[in-house]
Amino acid sequence: MPYLPLVGLPADTYENHGFLFHSIGDKYVRAVAEVALCSPVMIPSMIDVLELDALLDHFDGIVMTGAVSNVHPPHYGEQPSTSHEPYDHARDATTLKLIEKVLKRGLPLFCICRGFQELNVVMGGTLETELQDIEGRLDHRAPKNEDVDVRYAPAHLINIRPGGVLEQILGKRETMVNSIHRQGIKRMAKGLAVEATAPDGIIEAVSVRDAKTFAIGTQWHPEFKAVNNPDSVKLFSAFGNAVRAYAAARGKSMRAIA
Repeated sequence: MPYLPLVGLPADTYENHGFLFHSIGDKYVRAVAEVALCSPVMIPSMIDVLELDALLDHFDGIVMTGAVSNVHPPHYGEQPSTSHEPYDHARDATTLKLIEKVLKRGLPLFCICRGFQELNVVMGGTLETELQDIEGRLDHRAPKNEDVDVRYAPAHLINIRPGGVLEQILGKRETMVNSIHRQGIKRMAKGLAVEATAPDGIIEAVSVRDAKTFAIGTQWHPEFKAVNNPDSVKLFSAFGNAVRAYAAARGKSMRAIA
């Protein structure tokens, strides 16, 4: 049986009955397994005991997931307030260092929603909070509805940069995406390139400049029912192909799993 590449996904943390839990949404691990055709593995958010370099030696790609929480404002030079909440300090401490190391190693990297914002912060950019309160901005929050198909339904068009990485993957210059966020990029990091924007100018996708492999971030959620969405299939398939190429370059393609 051929080697199945390992893709790491960082965990969110939450407290329940006095205990701390680490978790990842099923939709992320399912997209990695069913569309990217890789083995998803959780990276717990416990930087105090993790040796990230040793851990990353085992991975062939990383997916930075979305989350309910927002990046703590001091990480990008802002003062925290109730409008920025909720926070996940354990995740921040782990993921911001993790992204930095992934970029240095050149691992395939797919950053989604919070992960998209984390990527911008790590590379020196800043974030805007409560977009719906800013004049000229759309309300990028999800509809208040218990039905996930309603919350994650296509919400607005995005314009895709001609000749960019995203256009090469999707094969088109516009598409409809879901919208489930309150924050967005305020100042984009210099090391990133805009790949797509919303009608109000909010950046919806970026790529890492001069990356030698897949290194993309999306503000929307392509992982939601990815196997049924043609755009999501193209994105996760491209990521999976990059992961397999990375694994092969390390000589792992010929190994077998017991």
